[in-house]
Amino acid sequence: QVQLVESGGGLVQAGGSLRLSCAASGRAPSSYAMGWFRQAPGKERREFVAAINWSGGTTNYADSVKGRLAISRDNAKNMAYLQMNSLKPQDTAIYYCAARPYNIESAPPEYPNWGQGTQVTVSS
Repeated sequence: QVQLVESGGGLVQAGGSLRLSCAASGRAPSSYAMGWFRQAPGKERREFVAAINWSGGTTNYADSVKGRLAISRDNAKNMAYLQMNSLKPQDTAIYYCAARPYNIESAPPEYPNWGQGTQVTVSS
């Protein structure tokens, strides 16, 4: 099991930037793939944003965020990050960090470990 705590959310104007952080603890967190998901207001399901494998050598992004958001990790610190640039009002959501053993996946049910989420609000 891996425990996850997100931070770094907030209110930002359109075109601005934020960096979300995810602190991992527990059993060998550096061996897990990490993902970022979001749930927009009024939406029932969480949406895949980005994922990174255990070494950081493989990443995957949703088409809607390619070129604007970047996922990274620092295994020495057991941290994962989501750098968010050129933010748009439609990026407004609760952002969740998730972890799974082995390879990266984009489907939320594939991730057994979740943080509590951090709110990102982008004003127009």
